[in-house]
Amino acid sequence: MQTFRRIAGLFLVLLTWAAQAQVVTTQPVFFTENTSVTITYDASKGNAGMINFTGDVYIWTGTVTNLSATNTTWRNVKSPSFGQADPAALMTRDATNPNLYRITFTPRTFYPVPANETILRLGMIFKNANGSTVGRATDGSDIFVDVYQGGPAVRLTQPASGGNPQFVAPNVALPVSGSSALAANLVLTLNGVQVGQATNATTISGTATPTQTGRNVLKLTAGTGATAISDSVILVVRPAVTVAALPAGAKEGVTYLAGGTSVILTLTAPNKQFVYALGEFNNFQTTTSGFMNKTPDGNMWWVQLNGLTPGQEYAYQYLVDGTLRVADPYTEKVLDPSNDRFIPAITYPGLRYPAGQTGIMATLQTNQPAYQWQVNNFVRPAKTNLVVYELHLRDFIARHDYQTLRDTLGYLQRLGVNCIELMPVNEFEGNDSWGYNPSFHLALDKYYGTKNSFKAFIDEAHRRGMAVVLDVVLNHAFGQNPMYQMYSDGGGATADSPWFNRVATHPFNVGNDFNHESAFTKTYSKNVMDYWVNEYRVDGYRFDLSKGFTQVNSGNNVGQWGNYDQSRINIWNDYNNHMQANRAGTYVILEHFADNSEETLLANAGMMLWGNRHGAYTAGAVGTFRSANFANVYAPQLGWQQPGLVAYMESHDEERNMVDALTSGQNNGAGYDIRNLNTALARMEMNAAFFFTIPGPKMIWEFGELGYDVSINSNGRTGVKPIRWNYYTDAPRRKLHDVYANLTALKQQPAFANGTFTSRVSSQGKSLQISHSSLNVTVVGNYGLTPIDVNPNFQRTGRWYNYLTGDSITVANTTDLLTLAPGAYAVYLDRPLRRVALASKQATAANVFQLTAAPNPAAGSTTLRYDLPAAAPVQISVSNLLGQNVITLPAANKARGANSLELPVQTLKPGIYLIRLQAANLQQSLRLVVE
Repeated sequence: MQTFRRIAGLFLVLLTWAAQAQVVTTQPVFFTENTSVTITYDASKGNAGMINFTGDVYIWTGTVTNLSATNTTWRNVKSPSFGQADPAALMTRDATNPNLYRITFTPRTFYPVPANETILRLGMIFKNANGSTVGRATDGSDIFVDVYQGGPAVRLTQPASGGNPQFVAPNVALPVSGSSALAANLVLTLNGVQVGQATNATTISGTATPTQTGRNVLKLTAGTGATAISDSVILVVRPAVTVAALPAGAKEGVTYLAGGTSVILTLTAPNKQFVYALGEFNNFQTTTSGFMNKTPDGNMWWVQLNGLTPGQEYAYQYLVDGTLRVADPYTEKVLDPSNDRFIPAITYPGLRYPAGQTGIMATLQTNQPAYQWQVNNFVRPAKTNLVVYELHLRDFIARHDYQTLRDTLGYLQRLGVNCIELMPVNEFEGNDSWGYNPSFHLALDKYYGTKNSFKAFIDEAHRRGMAVVLDVVLNHAFGQNPMYQMYSDGGGATADSPWFNRVATHPFNVGNDFNHESAFTKTYSKNVMDYWVNEYRVDGYRFDLSKGFTQVNSGNNVGQWGNYDQSRINIWNDYNNHMQANRAGTYVILEHFADNSEETLLANAGMMLWGNRHGAYTAGAVGTFRSANFANVYAPQLGWQQPGLVAYMESHDEERNMVDALTSGQNNGAGYDIRNLNTALARMEMNAAFFFTIPGPKMIWEFGELGYDVSINSNGRTGVKPIRWNYYTDAPRRKLHDVYANLTALKQQPAFANGTFTSRVSSQGKSLQISHSSLNVTVVGNYGLTPIDVNPNFQRTGRWYNYLTGDSITVANTTDLLTLAPGAYAVYLDRPLRRVALASKQATAANVFQLTAAPNPAAGSTTLRYDLPAAAPVQISVSNLLGQNVITLPAANKARGANSLELPVQTLKPGIYLIRLQAANLQQSLRLVVE
């Protein structure tokens, strides 16, 4: 058994080496950490990311050692900065072939390797000086070369498979060569038949002539009997492609057939020569049963797979033209070997990856249990009444999962939110991201949880009368996207790409720009739009960078890009009509920011558009009242006939109003200073009064209702931001929250949908009025730094009620003036309305969210802090990702309010743990990282 394990291990290592051989070769073939080696990189191979590159090329490299966590985990990286040139890593371009680059070094002295580490492999990619252009393996992964550890070893050096079988013509003699680390009897065989032999040799060469259709095995063996070792390459003589129409009812991606044992896989890939479906259903082999048919128009490939086990999940890829493996672009779930291992089991249990495979995998599973929806008659809130809450799961709740988000819905409902807008949750590259770098538009990103937990969140939101809108990114896709990978040459999309432009047609593009006039792009986009509404019952979409949906080339001219564009209007009218035909009433929200003449047409067609009013409300916050003009917060002011303006004071993309107030707020030299925290919060209240009372949809950015004051640039613009649920228990911030909640409740009055709106909002003293037979509203405020007299322009005389305080005044004359101190404001109603009672909810809501740990990550200990709504016995436990309790503290009676304790974690191994706090019938949890 010991000998067998050694031979099997060597065989796997040799296959790993062969997987990179076409991209990188070494001389000598067998080198140790203490011998010189020349690395040759072929920029035309792999992902071809640096093909025909004319500048300097550098190796970005590190080692895999005996202390690495996995056989792909780098240590001892050579160069100090990825974004800067390192002269020691500069490669030499070949004099005759400009796509070949070489560098020579001795690993032990080249890398900063401590004496207690043994180098097992070299990991590498190749880049230009600033790292903006990168060469990788074919599937986009790192390239690895094994370091010879001594003893018997053998390698086929020609042909090399590059990680895939090599496709060859039948009856053609192929040159073959191989090497052995030690002199041995070397034998070459093809399908078990000897085709060459060398005695007591370290090299061998000859020819092999595959004849049989399908799989042929070329093997080099050194030695005989139990001590023999070997390396092999798969040579495939592919069958002729069958042209056949796509079966009725089949769709792109996976079509599940009745019975649960068969599926049809369909891939759009025009101009390709042949495609295999490889997966756990055929052990990732190029079998005839996985060879795909081509449709008569040449655009699609399909195959029916039979004999599947009902309910079993299968991982699979497509092998395109024998060189490129990609996942299915229509997959609902991907398996990512690079990033899935960082997703805790509590967030997504049961994640796995097929052993011995590489690259991102698609998945299929027949007979999946159907989610049992509890709400089947949800009615979306009217656009006029929308209060949208935009949030990013990572920065909103510590566990960043749908289950915990579901638990916060009570808080959002009490705030008056009736629509939740989630920043992108479809599969994006990496785990830690805003999500605007999408790779798979129909797959739920596992970093936030499972498919059914997402459905349960939406179901619960609907039960509470709250719609759910997804932020989707169909302007572009990033490099892991299969549709891009199939038609790219390293410098961008190829000319024959069905979906992508090689060069973006507009400024501010990131990733790979979709060709929005392409019929392929339109079909794909509509399928994405249908999917989330049909499968998850989402209520609509916020389309990122909707102004980019054009083939009118504005280059870098931002002004030209925003000009009226009839082709873009046509595209969006087509998409909107499609979405309404699929499910009437679907919200279509565009991040457009184009000429008003274009936005007017889109709004009047029933679409909604983001209305960035950050500048005006920031001016109001800091005290520069002349710039705080809120007139264009009202859609009819823009000439729109529909309530299509989703106005906001801040979104994920702007600096926080509170940050501006605290850093740039003015003072009057007489004690009124906006940079004072409580004063700044009071300015936020006044902004809210002049925001929610203007008719039309409104949007809140997460924690805006609590005066979130961490800069957007803290930890980098898109970096992790601190979660501030503790603000809820701070009295001035809680007052701001309650102002929000009462104003969102007021907004649901019929007067805000059907009343007459007027405003005077260009001067220091601002006022606005809503007049309706059921209710008259007058809002007044002083945005300056000095006291002033303001004419509120009350609609009638008589009794008026200050909605937010409960006070009232008698208006004898509609021209009467009110004296307002700096920052003073009021919302007056001509009949009393009950405010939202929130005080009784404070302790419960605080309890749900107030468990914190600092520091986190922790080493020796961490301090837990939590608030209790009432005195209760508290039990605290810590479990690992397997659910095993590793720490259980004795239950102890704790007083109402703030509590804290020191939690020792020095005995825990580095990793991710879950802290649970049980207090009476309430439970909270928190993820803790131990270093």
